[in-house]
Amino acid sequence: MELINKYFPDLTADQRDKFGQMEELYQFWNARVNVISRQDIDTLYERHILHSLGIAKVLEFKSGTSILDVGTGGGFPGIPLAILFPKAQFHLVDSIGKKIRVVQEIADALKLDNVKAEQIRAEKLDDSYEFVVSRAVTRITPFVGWVKKNISKNSFHSLRNGILYLKGGDLTEELSELNQKSRIYELSDFFEEEFFQTKKVLYVPL
Repeated sequence: MELINKYFPDLTADQRDKFGQMEELYQFWNARVNVISRQDIDTLYERHILHSLGIAKVLEFKSGTSILDVGTGGGFPGIPLAILFPKAQFHLVDSIGKKIRVVQEIADALKLDNVKAEQIRAEKLDDSYEFVVSRAVTRITPFVGWVKKNISKNSFHSLRNGILYLKGGDLTEELSELNQKSRIYELSDFFEEEFFQTKKVLYVPL
């Protein structure tokens, strides 16, 4: 929690309480359904929660924003972002049912009424959203192909509607395949921990 308070000092008491509950909830559920690697559960706040919140350093979601989290796994980045932006709506999807059940249990325990969790493949979704977020589920070019149809034309943020994608490493080759504009935000510009040295948010306007 110290990490979250360090980089997000203006949280409400309710937000701090919700972030504080996450460790016990994830330890409980991860013992039953492995949604986070065993070694990572000890670094939950740095490698999962704060990493997810890197997206919030790039863009603050306004009230009424609709966000799709594709391949949410254990609920990242969707659940931390839903705590931070309670007036935005989050649709968390994954093709693996047992992971979605854990996500729904955690969202319910945290009383996140702005989260909907669903077992479905992104390609099957018809709804529209201002932004799609995800944590490196595949290379960016096929990912764009999955979700391009779901991006709303109703743009009301400082960034045009599109994808905010958490990635690591050298993206040069991957971006050479992508036949459209993009921008990289280095998370090391926002967070000083060593883990973030190679981590990025890739923004693709659509």
